[in-house]
Amino acid sequence: MTRSTAAKIAVRGIWMTFPPMERTQPGIIVLEDINLEVADGELICIVGPSGCGKSTLLNIAGGFLEATSGEIRIDGLPVAGPDPRHIFIFQESSVFPWLTVEDNVGFGVKRSDPAERKRVVDHYIEMVGLTGFGKAFPRELSGGMKQRVEIARAFAAEPDVLFMDEPFGALDYLTRMKLRSELTQIWQRERKTVLFVTHDVEEAVQLSDRVVVMGKRPSRIRDLVTVDVPRPRDLDNPVCRHLRDHIFRVMGLDHSGQSIERPGAADGTDLGEGSQTVLIRKAGG
Repeated sequence: MTRSTAAKIAVRGIWMTFPPMERTQPGIIVLEDINLEVADGELICIVGPSGCGKSTLLNIAGGFLEATSGEIRIDGLPVAGPDPRHIFIFQESSVFPWLTVEDNVGFGVKRSDPAERKRVVDHYIEMVGLTGFGKAFPRELSGGMKQRVEIARAFAAEPDVLFMDEPFGALDYLTRMKLRSELTQIWQRERKTVLFVTHDVEEAVQLSDRVVVMGKRPSRIRDLVTVDVPRPRDLDNPVCRHLRDHIFRVMGLDHSGQSIERPGAADGTDLGEGSQTVLIRKAGG
Protein backbone atom coordinates (compact mmCIF):
# COMPACT_ATOMS: atom_id res chain seq x y z
CA MET A 1 0.00 0.00 0.00
CA THR A 2 1.56 3.29 -1.03
CA ARG A 3 1.08 6.31 1.21
CA SER A 4 1.92 9.91 0.53
CA THR A 5 3.99 10.33 3.72
CA ALA A 6 7.13 8.48 4.74
CA ALA A 7 6.27 5.31 6.62
CA LYS A 8 6.96 5.15 10.34
CA ILE A 9 6.47 1.38 10.17
CA ALA A 10 7.05 -0.45 6.88
CA VAL A 11 6.03 -4.11 6.64
CA ARG A 12 7.57 -5.73 3.58
CA GLY A 13 6.74 -9.23 2.33
CA ILE A 14 6.32 -10.88 5.72
CA TRP A 15 5.86 -14.65 5.66
CA MET A 16 5.68 -16.72 8.82
CA THR A 17 5.77 -20.50 8.93
CA PHE A 18 5.77 -22.44 12.19
CA PRO A 19 7.27 -25.95 12.49
CA PRO A 20 4.81 -28.86 12.19
CA MET A 21 3.65 -30.86 15.17
CA GLU A 22 5.15 -33.97 13.56
CA ARG A 23 8.16 -34.22 11.26
CA THR A 24 6.17 -35.90 8.52
CA GLN A 25 3.78 -32.95 8.27
CA PRO A 26 4.41 -29.69 6.39
CA GLY A 27 5.07 -26.46 8.25
CA ILE A 28 2.11 -24.30 9.27
CA ILE A 29 1.95 -21.14 7.16
CA VAL A 30 0.40 -18.42 9.31
CA LEU A 31 1.25 -15.20 7.43
CA GLU A 32 1.54 -14.95 3.68
CA ASP A 33 3.19 -11.93 2.02
CA ILE A 34 2.00 -9.19 4.41
CA ASN A 35 2.70 -5.63 3.26
CA LEU A 36 1.66 -2.50 5.13
CA GLU A 37 2.79 1.05 5.77
CA VAL A 38 1.91 2.98 8.93
CA ALA A 39 2.44 6.74 9.09
CA ASP A 40 3.88 8.52 12.10
CA GLY A 41 1.13 9.16 14.66
CA GLU A 42 -1.41 6.74 13.15
CA LEU A 43 -3.54 4.43 15.24
CA ILE A 44 -4.01 1.24 13.24
CA CYS A 45 -6.22 -1.65 14.35
CA ILE A 46 -5.72 -5.20 13.06
CA VAL A 47 -8.74 -7.52 12.98
CA GLY A 48 -9.35 -10.99 11.61
CA PRO A 49 -10.58 -14.49 12.46
CA SER A 50 -9.22 -16.23 15.54
CA GLY A 51 -5.85 -17.82 14.82
CA CYS A 52 -5.20 -15.81 11.65
CA GLY A 53 -1.86 -14.44 12.85
CA LYS A 54 -2.77 -10.97 14.16
CA SER A 55 -0.72 -11.38 17.32
CA THR A 56 2.05 -13.12 15.39
CA LEU A 57 2.40 -10.07 13.13
CA LEU A 58 2.47 -7.78 16.17
CA ASN A 59 5.14 -9.90 17.84
CA ILE A 60 7.28 -9.76 14.71
CA ALA A 61 6.89 -5.96 14.62
CA GLY A 62 7.80 -5.80 18.31
CA GLY A 63 10.95 -7.87 17.78
CA PHE A 64 9.79 -10.88 19.81
CA LEU A 65 9.53 -13.20 16.79
CA GLU A 66 11.65 -13.48 13.65
CA ALA A 67 9.73 -13.77 10.39
CA THR A 68 10.44 -16.66 8.04
CA SER A 69 11.03 -14.09 5.30
CA GLY A 70 10.49 -10.41 4.68
CA GLU A 71 11.25 -7.56 7.07
CA ILE A 72 9.71 -4.82 9.15
CA ARG A 73 11.40 -1.44 9.39
CA ILE A 74 10.69 1.29 11.93
CA ASP A 75 12.08 4.72 11.05
CA GLY A 76 13.92 3.02 8.21
CA LEU A 77 15.78 0.57 10.45
CA PRO A 78 15.06 -3.18 10.39
CA VAL A 79 13.51 -4.62 13.54
CA ALA A 80 16.12 -6.96 14.97
CA GLY A 81 14.72 -7.48 18.46
CA PRO A 82 12.82 -5.73 21.26
CA ASP A 83 13.54 -2.02 21.60
CA PRO A 84 12.91 0.07 24.75
CA ARG A 85 11.41 2.78 22.53
CA HIS A 86 8.74 0.33 21.38
CA ILE A 87 6.36 -0.58 24.22
CA PHE A 88 4.16 -3.69 24.24
CA ILE A 89 0.85 -3.89 26.14
CA PHE A 90 -0.66 -7.36 26.47
CA GLN A 91 -4.18 -8.61 27.17
CA GLU A 92 -3.20 -9.87 30.61
CA SER A 93 -2.01 -7.09 32.88
CA SER A 94 1.73 -7.16 33.50
CA VAL A 95 1.90 -4.51 36.21
CA PHE A 96 4.39 -5.35 38.93
CA PRO A 97 2.42 -6.60 41.96
CA TRP A 98 5.12 -5.54 44.44
CA LEU A 99 5.07 -1.89 43.28
CA THR A 100 2.49 0.80 43.96
CA VAL A 101 0.59 2.51 41.17
CA GLU A 102 3.04 5.43 41.34
CA ASP A 103 6.07 3.15 41.15
CA ASN A 104 4.57 1.10 38.30
CA VAL A 105 3.82 4.21 36.24
CA GLY A 106 7.24 5.66 36.99
CA PHE A 107 9.13 2.46 36.18
CA GLY A 108 10.16 3.52 32.69
CA VAL A 109 10.22 7.30 33.13
CA LYS A 110 13.39 8.73 31.63
CA ARG A 111 13.74 11.74 33.94
CA SER A 112 16.59 12.06 36.45
CA ASP A 113 15.20 15.04 38.35
CA PRO A 114 12.87 13.72 41.10
CA ALA A 115 10.45 16.65 40.82
CA GLU A 116 10.15 16.26 37.06
CA ARG A 117 9.74 12.52 37.41
CA LYS A 118 6.92 13.02 39.90
CA ARG A 119 5.27 15.53 37.57
CA VAL A 120 5.30 13.01 34.72
CA VAL A 121 3.95 10.19 36.92
CA ASP A 122 1.18 12.37 38.36
CA HIS A 123 0.25 13.60 34.89
CA TYR A 124 -0.33 10.09 33.50
CA ILE A 125 -2.05 8.82 36.64
CA GLU A 126 -4.48 11.71 36.30
CA MET A 127 -4.85 11.10 32.56
CA VAL A 128 -6.08 7.54 33.11
CA GLY A 129 -8.42 8.56 35.94
CA LEU A 130 -6.50 7.07 38.87
CA THR A 131 -5.85 10.21 40.92
CA GLY A 132 -5.92 9.20 44.57
CA PHE A 133 -4.74 5.64 43.91
CA GLY A 134 -1.01 6.39 43.62
CA LYS A 135 -0.12 4.56 46.85
CA ALA A 136 -2.34 1.55 46.10
CA PHE A 137 -0.92 -1.86 45.12
CA PRO A 138 -2.28 -3.85 42.14
CA ARG A 139 -4.00 -6.35 44.46
CA GLU A 140 -6.21 -3.48 45.61
CA LEU A 141 -7.31 -2.58 42.07
CA SER A 142 -9.94 -3.95 39.68
CA GLY A 143 -8.96 -5.45 36.33
CA GLY A 144 -9.89 -2.26 34.52
CA MET A 145 -7.85 -0.13 36.92
CA LYS A 146 -4.81 -2.37 36.41
CA GLN A 147 -5.13 -1.90 32.64
CA ARG A 148 -5.25 1.86 33.26
CA VAL A 149 -1.99 1.55 35.18
CA GLU A 150 -0.52 -0.39 32.24
CA ILE A 151 -1.57 2.30 29.76
CA ALA A 152 -0.25 5.09 32.00
CA ARG A 153 3.07 3.26 32.42
CA ALA A 154 3.39 2.78 28.68
CA PHE A 155 2.77 6.44 27.82
CA ALA A 156 4.90 7.72 30.73
CA ALA A 157 7.89 5.87 29.25
CA GLU A 158 7.57 8.21 26.23
CA PRO A 159 7.53 5.39 23.66
CA ASP A 160 8.11 5.97 20.02
CA VAL A 161 5.66 3.17 19.06
CA LEU A 162 3.00 1.32 21.06
CA PHE A 163 2.04 -2.28 20.29
CA MET A 164 -1.23 -3.29 21.96
CA ASP A 165 -2.35 -6.93 21.82
CA GLU A 166 -6.06 -7.14 22.75
CA PRO A 167 -5.42 -5.05 25.89
CA PHE A 168 -9.13 -4.85 26.77
CA GLY A 169 -10.08 -8.39 25.77
CA ALA A 170 -10.36 -9.79 29.31
CA LEU A 171 -12.49 -6.92 30.63
CA ASP A 172 -16.25 -6.60 30.91
CA TYR A 173 -18.19 -4.67 28.28
CA LEU A 174 -18.71 -1.45 30.25
CA THR A 175 -15.06 -1.29 31.35
CA ARG A 176 -13.92 -1.86 27.76
CA MET A 177 -16.13 1.00 26.56
CA LYS A 178 -14.70 3.32 29.23
CA LEU A 179 -11.10 2.40 28.45
CA ARG A 180 -11.64 2.83 24.70
CA SER A 181 -12.82 6.37 25.36
CA GLU A 182 -9.87 7.09 27.64
CA LEU A 183 -7.36 5.62 25.19
CA THR A 184 -8.82 7.77 22.40
CA GLN A 185 -8.41 10.92 24.50
CA ILE A 186 -4.84 10.02 25.49
CA TRP A 187 -3.89 9.19 21.91
CA GLN A 188 -5.35 12.49 20.65
CA ARG A 189 -3.11 14.34 23.11
CA GLU A 190 0.02 12.26 22.60
CA ARG A 191 -0.25 11.21 18.92
CA LYS A 192 1.91 8.15 19.33
CA THR A 193 2.08 5.56 16.57
CA VAL A 194 -0.07 2.62 17.69
CA LEU A 195 -0.57 -0.89 16.27
CA PHE A 196 -3.57 -2.37 18.08
CA VAL A 197 -4.70 -5.99 17.66
CA THR A 198 -8.32 -6.73 18.53
CA HIS A 199 -10.95 -9.40 17.86
CA ASP A 200 -13.67 -6.76 18.35
CA VAL A 201 -14.69 -5.10 15.07
CA GLU A 202 -16.63 -2.33 16.83
CA GLU A 203 -13.57 -1.57 18.95
CA ALA A 204 -11.50 -1.22 15.77
CA VAL A 205 -14.06 1.13 14.23
CA GLN A 206 -14.23 3.25 17.36
CA LEU A 207 -10.46 3.58 17.82
CA SER A 208 -8.58 3.50 14.56
CA ASP A 209 -7.56 5.72 11.68
CA ARG A 210 -7.46 2.62 9.50
CA VAL A 211 -8.47 -1.00 10.03
CA VAL A 212 -6.34 -3.83 8.63
CA VAL A 213 -8.65 -6.77 7.87
CA MET A 214 -6.89 -10.13 7.73
CA GLY A 215 -8.22 -13.39 6.32
CA LYS A 216 -8.11 -16.98 7.50
CA ARG A 217 -4.79 -18.78 7.83
CA PRO A 218 -2.61 -18.67 5.82
CA SER A 219 -3.47 -15.02 6.28
CA ARG A 220 -3.16 -12.13 3.88
CA ILE A 221 -4.47 -8.59 4.22
CA ARG A 222 -7.96 -8.74 2.69
CA ASP A 223 -8.83 -5.07 3.01
CA LEU A 224 -7.52 -1.82 4.42
CA VAL A 225 -10.33 0.41 5.61
CA THR A 226 -10.00 4.12 6.33
CA VAL A 227 -12.30 5.45 9.06
CA ASP A 228 -13.13 9.05 8.22
CA VAL A 229 -15.37 9.81 11.19
CA PRO A 230 -14.47 12.47 13.79
CA ARG A 231 -13.63 11.38 17.32
CA PRO A 232 -15.23 10.67 19.76
CA ARG A 233 -17.21 8.22 17.63
CA ASP A 234 -20.78 7.10 18.13
CA LEU A 235 -21.08 3.47 17.04
CA ASP A 236 -24.72 4.14 16.12
CA ASN A 237 -23.51 6.61 13.49
CA PRO A 238 -24.71 5.19 10.11
CA VAL A 239 -21.17 5.40 8.70
CA CYS A 240 -19.78 3.45 11.66
CA ARG A 241 -22.49 0.81 11.30
CA HIS A 242 -21.85 0.50 7.56
CA LEU A 243 -18.13 0.22 8.20
CA ARG A 244 -18.62 -2.45 10.86
CA ASP A 245 -20.85 -4.51 8.56
CA HIS A 246 -18.41 -4.14 5.67
CA ILE A 247 -15.52 -5.46 7.79
CA PHE A 248 -17.63 -8.40 8.92
CA ARG A 249 -18.47 -9.19 5.27
CA VAL A 250 -14.80 -9.12 4.30
CA MET A 251 -14.19 -11.60 7.12
CA GLY A 252 -17.03 -13.78 5.79
CA LEU A 253 -19.45 -13.01 8.66
CA ASP A 254 -22.69 -11.15 9.11
CA HIS A 255 -23.08 -8.51 11.83
CA SER A 256 -24.11 -11.17 14.36
CA GLY A 257 -20.96 -13.21 13.70
CA GLN A 258 -22.59 -15.94 11.60
CA SER A 259 -20.67 -17.26 8.59
CA ILE A 260 -21.77 -16.04 5.18
CA GLU A 261 -20.47 -16.60 1.70
CA ARG A 262 -18.05 -13.78 1.09
CA PRO A 263 -18.64 -11.87 -2.19
CA GLY A 264 -16.43 -13.29 -4.89
CA ALA A 265 -15.70 -16.52 -3.05
CA ALA A 266 -17.89 -18.63 -5.32
CA ASP A 267 -16.18 -17.58 -8.53
CA GLY A 268 -12.67 -17.63 -7.13
CA THR A 269 -12.23 -13.88 -6.94
CA ASP A 270 -11.49 -12.16 -3.67
CA LEU A 271 -10.58 -8.89 -2.06
CA GLY A 272 -6.90 -9.47 -2.54
CA GLU A 273 -4.20 -7.87 -0.46
CA GLY A 274 -3.88 -4.22 -1.25
CA SER A 275 -7.54 -3.52 -1.87
CA GLN A 276 -8.67 -0.49 0.06
CA THR A 277 -12.04 0.78 1.19
CA VAL A 278 -12.30 4.45 2.11
CA LEU A 279 -15.45 5.58 3.89
CA ILE A 280 -16.01 9.32 3.58
CA ARG A 281 -18.03 11.01 6.32
CA LYS A 282 -21.35 12.27 5.01
CA ALA A 283 -24.59 13.48 6.51
CA GLY A 284 -27.10 10.70 7.09
CA GLY A 285 -24.58 7.98 6.17
